[in-house]
Amino acid sequence: MTQIAPEKIRFIKLGEGGEWEQSCIHEGTLRLGYHSPHHQDSLNGNWDAVRRFWLNIRNGNEGAATRDINQIRDFYELKETDVWITFYKKKLYWCHAASDVIELTDQSRIRKVIGSWSSKDINGKALRVENIDGRVTKVQMFRGTICSIDLQDYLVRKINGLVIPEVEKTKDSLETLRTDIEDLIKGLWWHDFELLIDLVFSKAGWQRFSVLGKTEKDIDLDVYSPSTQKRAFVQIKSTTTRAEIQSYIETYQEYEQFNEMYFVYHTCHADLSDIESLHPNVHLWGLKRLAGLVVNAGLAEWLINKRT
Repeated sequence: MTQIAPEKIRFIKLGEGGEWEQSCIHEGTLRLGYHSPHHQDSLNGNWDAVRRFWLNIRNGNEGAATRDINQIRDFYELKETDVWITFYKKKLYWCHAASDVIELTDQSRIRKVIGSWSSKDINGKALRVENIDGRVTKVQMFRGTICSIDLQDYLVRKINGLVIPEVEKTKDSLETLRTDIEDLIKGLWWHDFELLIDLVFSKAGWQRFSVLGKTEKDIDLDVYSPSTQKRAFVQIKSTTTRAEIQSYIETYQEYEQFNEMYFVYHTCHADLSDIESLHPNVHLWGLKRLAGLVVNAGLAEWLINKRT
């Protein structure tokens, strides 16, 4: 897909309470209420006549009538190169619309979408609400039908699949931090490595049943998650082999009270890519995964201090 370069972007609410969202998305249309007998006047640009109608509907409220006209004019006058957005099922949808405005029997109007509505950027990445700046998504609370948006340049970049420069810089810095954390982890004394894993589980809300490796010779951590009500068998090794992991999996399977197993290590030269698929309740945390968890848990400073 080619990159978009709209002069204007408008949010459109598809029906009161979203009643037209599904049909418009699936049929490839934009639909405007504002039912009135002035469709032809709107096509002809006779906005004074349209304004008089809505001023009467609004009981002489000039501000309300002006807001009505501005929204109606946008629906009729935005160019085919401009962009329309809406939100449906927690995704942002966008499209270009053909310039022809068609009046339906109920006096609502539609414009047909050029191609189809899309909930992905031009590179095919989903445009999920949780990954979009709140200054854009806040338009969902707009009480009218059509409005402009804040951060239009940001949204154009988002749809074009371009990373915001400051985001790219921060992602690079975070990746560098994770790499440095990996080096620090590998240099830990085995006892401190076990303590780090204990802290990672604790930060994630797991509660220990017993002291590290003291009560059961086969288990380094016996932990319970109140939120999921699952109990986990945790084994920690600085360096390991595939055979050793398989041996501990067999041991784990002998304990019926555990819901899942975590095997945590920082060095292994064997291919372990199939183990989790063969054993759905077994989770392997290698060095890269562990470094990310340390950063997410806010334990980077603890690790730095431990290695200082």
